[in-house]
Amino acid sequence: MGPFPRASVLYRLGIKLISYDRPGYGLSDRRRGRTVADAAADVEAIADALRIDSFAVIGRSGGAPHALACAGLLPERTTRAAALVPLAPREAEGLDWFNGMTPSNVSEYKAAESGHAAMTELLSPAVERIRADPTRLVPAFDEDLPENDRHVMADFGIRSMLADNFAEALRNSAAGWIDDALAFSTPWGFEPADISVPTFLWHGDEDVFSPVDHCRWLGEQIPGARVVIQEGAAHFGALRVMPDVLSWLSAA
Repeated sequence: MGPFPRASVLYRLGIKLISYDRPGYGLSDRRRGRTVADAAADVEAIADALRIDSFAVIGRSGGAPHALACAGLLPERTTRAAALVPLAPREAEGLDWFNGMTPSNVSEYKAAESGHAAMTELLSPAVERIRADPTRLVPAFDEDLPENDRHVMADFGIRSMLADNFAEALRNSAAGWIDDALAFSTPWGFEPADISVPTFLWHGDEDVFSPVDHCRWLGEQIPGARVVIQEGAAHFGALRVMPDVLSWLSAA
């Protein structure tokens, strides 16, 4: 989730941007037991409905693995793929998955390892408070937030847009949030090494939400992937590089 690029940027690049709510978020029906790979079928259905033959995909943070699913499972339709501050698969060989991750995220994914009931128990007490005040999920000045992210979050416009997105995502329940965490903690349903379309990976080296080693691991697995690790940047630095990444996607 994150702010949409400015309309002027999309117009200049000649991009028609289409986004959708993953199951359980916003007005999308929940799909219990969904995997990361299931996103490819959703995107294909949307493209079919809109009569779009081919497309580029981009995902940030939790959306990044789902964008990679399209690259891996829809190679005949996906022209290029970009994943910003991505997570790697939970079973990634040789990766210390939790190293460098903020304690709140560690607790969330540890609960996900125990299953749906544990995740629901962890998140449910906070959901109503967050829905009443979505700014609780905007980490403007958290002590654990890297300095670069604090600088990004000092922008009132960005904080407001993130709060609006969080409110929409949780308008009915935390189902999407819960199911995302479960999907990230189980096999994705495809192998990053099988991705054959041009892929761009971006990460800030101070990210504490999805640590930079996740991106490095993916870069080693995806053949020919372009990997950019930005020194001094963190998780929300991805919002600032979005126009450049969109430009790369539109060059296909």
